[in-house]
Amino acid sequence: MIQALSDFLWGWPMVILLLGTHIWLTIRLKFPQRHIFRAIRLSVTRDKDSEGDVSQFGALATALAATIGTGNIVGVATAIALGGPGAVFWCWITGVFGIATKYAESLLAVQYRVKTHDGHMVGGPMYTLHRGLGLKWLAVLFALFAVFASFGIGNMVQCNAITLLCSQTFGVPANWISFCVAFAVALVVVFGVKGIARVCTALVPFMAVLYALGCLYILFHNGHYVWDALVMIIKSAFTPKAAGGGFVGVSMILSVRYGVARGLFSNESGMGSAPIVAAAAKTKTPVRQALVSSTGTFWDTVVVCLLTGLVIVSSVLAHDGISFSDGGSLTRHAFATIPYIGSPLLTFGIITFAFSTILGWCYYGERCIEYLGARNRTLRHSVVWIYRMLFIIVVFIGGVQQLEFVWNFSDLANGFMAIPNLISLLLLTGVLVRESKRGGVL
Repeated sequence: MIQALSDFLWGWPMVILLLGTHIWLTIRLKFPQRHIFRAIRLSVTRDKDSEGDVSQFGALATALAATIGTGNIVGVATAIALGGPGAVFWCWITGVFGIATKYAESLLAVQYRVKTHDGHMVGGPMYTLHRGLGLKWLAVLFALFAVFASFGIGNMVQCNAITLLCSQTFGVPANWISFCVAFAVALVVVFGVKGIARVCTALVPFMAVLYALGCLYILFHNGHYVWDALVMIIKSAFTPKAAGGGFVGVSMILSVRYGVARGLFSNESGMGSAPIVAAAAKTKTPVRQALVSSTGTFWDTVVVCLLTGLVIVSSVLAHDGISFSDGGSLTRHAFATIPYIGSPLLTFGIITFAFSTILGWCYYGERCIEYLGARNRTLRHSVVWIYRMLFIIVVFIGGVQQLEFVWNFSDLANGFMAIPNLISLLLLTGVLVRESKRGGVL
């Protein structure tokens, strides 16, 4: 049933709604992607004397921690296995145009954020829908969908990837690995958003640079096949049943479907998750934080996912005939090219990527639970702790579930979460244009 619902939701209607919103906002906001280098500079510059819970870079690092995960490694490989090389192109296109959407949703999150009685800044699509459009019922739906998504994309998928890789690499039973991951998550989440932000700020830049260096080494090793891989990715994106070089031909709709789905899974543009932490950033203007947040999609999909796609496709071409029936085996074979440290590097990358994603999504779920919670502070605090305990338990459960179920559940939760957020972006385009002009982007 989960698979049937996921297949229906991620048919052409979702593809059109998601990519259509990306393209519409890109045009309406006059291609905000052109400000990406200014945004990168702002991301490492403090906005002094501004209100918020974490620094702009801390908010970006937490958002990146929740997005740079198994979607960039196993997710891209799975898209290639199921949708062919062309899925890489659609994943990348989703990222390029998704920069505009990430900018827009983060701007609205800061614009409509509120300060709680205990001095914390909270925001996100649920507050945008509630305060910006007066659609409280839709805001409640978004918060509910986000909580479910936190158990899928931000929890079960990540722990499943860790346990699968570690059990295959080191022969450790999955139950023990799942328990260790759940225990490590428990040690961090008890400190709340500031503890999560501290860990992510230290972990994300290091692991991203290390993974990128590994990808660049493999591309150098596969140098004779990189151009052929790029050509195959582009041709397969537009040619039904394109095949060759060890790949089995698939229909164009499968390339688009899996490419867009994994693109959203990877960068989460349009899903409404990253704006939740963007609202907590120390910033004076919505536009400034919106620009900083947009760099998350750039690094996550435009850079990291493209590197992963090129690595996998070029490795298949370089070693014609290897199995690509699942994303995990594809990725392991590609990184085995690096002598001595290839497998440990992949293992370390997936573990750190997945672990940081779990932390980021725990924060997203907490904020949605707080929005749904009671007005009484003590009761709200108790509900948050119940969510944390349940989240930790699901971390363990996700590690021992079948991979296919975990991915289908995550795709379904992502789609349900994206719909209310995309509605708010389309209905509040006028606000986006007005604030962008005020902030000097238009």
